[in-house]
Amino acid sequence: MYRPTQKHCRTCGTSVVHRLPDDGDTRQRAVCPACGLVHYDNPLNVVGTVPVWGESGEQVLLCKRNIEPRRGKWTLPAGYMEMGETTSEGAARETDEEAGAEFEMQELFTVINVARVGQVHFFYRARLLSAQFDPGHETMEAKLFTEDEIPWDDLAFKTVGDTLKHYFEDRRKGIFGIHAVNID
Repeated sequence: MYRPTQKHCRTCGTSVVHRLPDDGDTRQRAVCPACGLVHYDNPLNVVGTVPVWGESGEQVLLCKRNIEPRRGKWTLPAGYMEMGETTSEGAARETDEEAGAEFEMQELFTVINVARVGQVHFFYRARLLSAQFDPGHETMEAKLFTEDEIPWDDLAFKTVGDTLKHYFEDRRKGIFGIHAVNID
């Protein structure tokens, strides 16, 4: 079960209390006893891509993390969405920042709810235009893998593993859909 993290009012700095607001809300919120501001703790969006290379998309680009959490583990290029950008714009930015890849954005592929940590992950398919990469400081290495070469035991996050499994299943079928997944 998710627990609120807000401890102090963003407006006046007073310690908040966690209770039902007086406005009829049905969820406990962080409420400032001094100024009355109700703080809403909403999920963070993680956005990224499944960048593929080859005539039939047989290789997927993964990035070896150079930052915590899970430094040294492999992931799809992804990160937190920024204010003022769409999910696809954020996914493209993260792919550029982490992999330094040239690519063409494609359609939304997976939406993964990770409620216990308050996140929603959005992965888009992307077609690589080059097999040359220039990874940023958050990435130790950017490398292409076939399905058999994926370092399944060294993936950074379950969301990445689930997305890759859906990708390779859809690729075998020859049709790509949108996958909605809940991770406990």
